[in-house]
Amino acid sequence: MHASLFLDLDGTELTQAESVLLKHPLIGGVILFGRNTKSADQVKTLIKQIREIRPELIISIDQEGGRVQRLKEGVTLLPPVKSVHALFCLDYAQGLQAASQLGYLMAAEMRLLDVDLSFAPVLDVDYGRNSVIGNRAFATDSKAVTQLSEAYISGMADAGMAATGKHFPGHGWANADTHHADAIDDRSFAQLWDTDMLPFRRAIKKGVQAMMFAHVLYPECDSAPAGYSTFWMQKILRERLGFKGIIFSDDLSMKAAHSVGGYGQRAEKALQAGCQAILCCNDRAGTIEILSYLDASGYKALPELLELKGSDWALDDERLVSARLLAKKLMDNGK
Repeated sequence: MHASLFLDLDGTELTQAESVLLKHPLIGGVILFGRNTKSADQVKTLIKQIREIRPELIISIDQEGGRVQRLKEGVTLLPPVKSVHALFCLDYAQGLQAASQLGYLMAAEMRLLDVDLSFAPVLDVDYGRNSVIGNRAFATDSKAVTQLSEAYISGMADAGMAATGKHFPGHGWANADTHHADAIDDRSFAQLWDTDMLPFRRAIKKGVQAMMFAHVLYPECDSAPAGYSTFWMQKILRERLGFKGIIFSDDLSMKAAHSVGGYGQRAEKALQAGCQAILCCNDRAGTIEILSYLDASGYKALPELLELKGSDWALDDERLVSARLLAKKLMDNGK
């Protein structure tokens, strides 16, 4: 059995306790939050400290843009990805190019700091029902989300970064913030397949490298929330859609993840369903509990996680400058 856990950090420098935890073989990566990202230079120094202990770890961040941009000082302020939708509606080709440019810009600036992975893009559809998704989604219809996200992922790949589609099988309809409450989507599987799942289906066909699950219950499809569901992870994602990449849990500290018990039980249920990489953030005791469960259960580190390391790439200065100008224009348009 193989699994890995991502560790979050308390501040802008490693503590002694964190340095010890990083040496645990089942820690496969680190996820950076706003509290860890005072400036680009500071982040680069922090990552260097981490690499000195475990050079192979996956350094990750949520750097989507808009409301979800953990690092803001010393990098470009990114607009929400939905900002390209209006352009896409006016000019199809320009909209796709803009999406690709935003993907390149985000990934390039992170890779220049030695960040391997930003958990992006959001493949959800914005139905105007879920405030936690909103303009984090590319569009209000699944076909536009599919096309724009494909261009965005292409831009990320040009900067040597793998993509993580989220939140499978679609988080836009459930009218709740899963950080604080349980979320339910009562639509049928056929409805989900024809709408919300379109962007995920396309991304899988194009070889997306990782998938993050929604802490959402789809009672017409399965009795377990998606993040704990063998139906969604195995029968649909692996078997029907042929996904070959890494399956991430969403944060197991979220309120919507509490339905199956304590942290050890949450990790157990997620892994039994087919999850491979676990996120447990903002609760160090929970992290320790999950590590203890993994140790006691005989888990070994997930070797496939190394496929998410940042790959070799060559910086295109002209493209970076152009992408930064585009981001500023889109930010200004949104004011």
